[in-house]
Amino acid sequence: MVLSECYGSVKYALIFINLIFWVVGLVAVGLAVWMLTDQTFLMSLSQEQHNFSAGLYILLAAGVLMLIVAFLGCCGAIRSSQCMLVGFFSCLLVVIVAQIAAGAWLCTNINSLEELVKSSLIDTVKNKYGVEESYTQAVDSFHSDLGCCGATGPSDWAGSKYATKDPSLPVSITVSGDANNVYRVPQSCCILKDSVECAESREIKVASKVNFYAIHNEGCIDKLMDFLNSQKNVVIGVAAAIGVLELLGLIFSLVLCCAIGSSDRYKA
Repeated sequence: MVLSECYGSVKYALIFINLIFWVVGLVAVGLAVWMLTDQTFLMSLSQEQHNFSAGLYILLAAGVLMLIVAFLGCCGAIRSSQCMLVGFFSCLLVVIVAQIAAGAWLCTNINSLEELVKSSLIDTVKNKYGVEESYTQAVDSFHSDLGCCGATGPSDWAGSKYATKDPSLPVSITVSGDANNVYRVPQSCCILKDSVECAESREIKVASKVNFYAIHNEGCIDKLMDFLNSQKNVVIGVAAAIGVLELLGLIFSLVLCCAIGSSDRYKA
């Protein structure tokens, strides 16, 4: 009687764990599909577009694998199938190893990734904003969501392709040169985009002070890094919780396999 109750508890616990895996898999698949189809996403700024796409396809494959794991675990527990439970154990073990490898790679390459994001954002501000629509939308989203302007500050727009192609500017734009030269920052840099102050403050003389009451004065790189760093604890907590559930999934699947095997021997 006690063994039967324990078996039932482990069985339902494994089903519950796999329902969580199912949700995680759906989130991973949805996230990968969204980032593959939405070119305004942050990393569409990456100069290594093919590497970024490869990473997204890996995320998509991981999500699909997690859905398969959840299916095998739930069906194996409900039908008391040793074959499905062994498949669940094997697939989940592959997922765990892949996650450990990905985490190790991320820890060793975090500085390189930060530099890539910085260089990509600077290149986008200087050469792609106002030229390619997807990059323009991405930078505008940064400005609005993070409350920033340019890569390192509003002065980044001096000498940018966006400023030089602006037909309303009477003189050519250079970072250095005549002090009467002016450059224009995007409307998304404004604190209040539709205000009169915004319209008046967007044209800035080279080497002059920016109206910080109308224009965001911080660059998006610092704001972005601050935001990402602030989310580290959340990411670590979620990863740890998933890791514990995966470990429990391995243990419970082994327990059920042993229980099913013992039951079959008794029946024989």
